[in-house]
Amino acid sequence: MFCIDDFPIPLLGFSAFSGTGKTTLITQLLPKLTEHGLRIGMVKHSHHDIEMDNPNKDSYKLRKAGACQMVLASPHRTIMFAEQAEAEEPKLITQLNWLNTDELDLVLVEGFRHEAFTKIELHRPSLGKPLLAVDDQHIIAIATDAAIEQKKLLAKGLTYLDLNDINAITDFIIHYCQKA
Repeated sequence: MFCIDDFPIPLLGFSAFSGTGKTTLITQLLPKLTEHGLRIGMVKHSHHDIEMDNPNKDSYKLRKAGACQMVLASPHRTIMFAEQAEAEEPKLITQLNWLNTDELDLVLVEGFRHEAFTKIELHRPSLGKPLLAVDDQHIIAIATDAAIEQKKLLAKGLTYLDLNDINAITDFIIHYCQKA
């Protein structure tokens, strides 16, 4: 079991308010990063009750019958289901410990913005939401689609990225991985 501070491979989150475009950005970044030879793990937070299994399948029936963990394996992919004893917000480190880090070069995280780990903030001033970097010392870069007030952030040494420049964000992540 790892803790976030000694996680064995680079870990980088994308933090933003809902509707900012985290998933859209990450789906554009993943092919670019894999073109550079990176094997990427992904952890995504959801506030909703998720159900990916089909009620007509044996794996669903076994899970609903009481299996607290269920691994569904095929020649093409493996899916792991873990039931929570009670509904509570998941901890990032719990999710990270499910990953086989020996087969990964980088883990990207969508969400978990209140946890302490390295993140890029996505910020769209047109949404009228505050900058998270003002209060979060774990944000190392801000990807934005417009000019933002930088007075409070100058001393933090943040990198500013154009949210619409996928190549620049890709280069930033590759450089981050090389330093980590």
